[in-house]
Amino acid sequence: MDPYARNLIKTDFFHAKRDMPGRVAVVLDGHLENRGLKLIQPMSRAYAAGTVIELIATDDPAAAPGAEVQAIAYIAFVELERSGVILAGDPVAWNGRTIGHIAGYDDTHMPNHQNVIVAVEKRTSGRELGLALEDRIVISGFTN
Repeated sequence: MDPYARNLIKTDFFHAKRDMPGRVAVVLDGHLENRGLKLIQPMSRAYAAGTVIELIATDDPAAAPGAEVQAIAYIAFVELERSGVILAGDPVAWNGRTIGHIAGYDDTHMPNHQNVIVAVEKRTSGRELGLALEDRIVISGFTN
């Protein structure tokens, strides 16, 4: 049985994790109040270098693995520059400025791409943030 579904895996299982750098491939602009994203239970996802993910913002305070998110803003499609793991709670930075933290993942468009949900204070689209093509996005790692 899936250890995530049984709530056996906790963030303290992850002792050290490298940064996941990427570049903006597409800047998005749009807001929805009724998106219905169903965040999957796992708190971590592994990605290969060159994988394209879609970053989506939410200001829903309940956004977490296993939750459903309605209110969103589209940020960007990002091409990851190297392989690694993204973990719920990881900070997301754009050109060195933290814009939010990973809340979870939605598989609506798999296997084409995975939606990666970013918990933010205020829902802002990529265009509203001022993102540009090739801007640097870093999902931070850590060492305990």
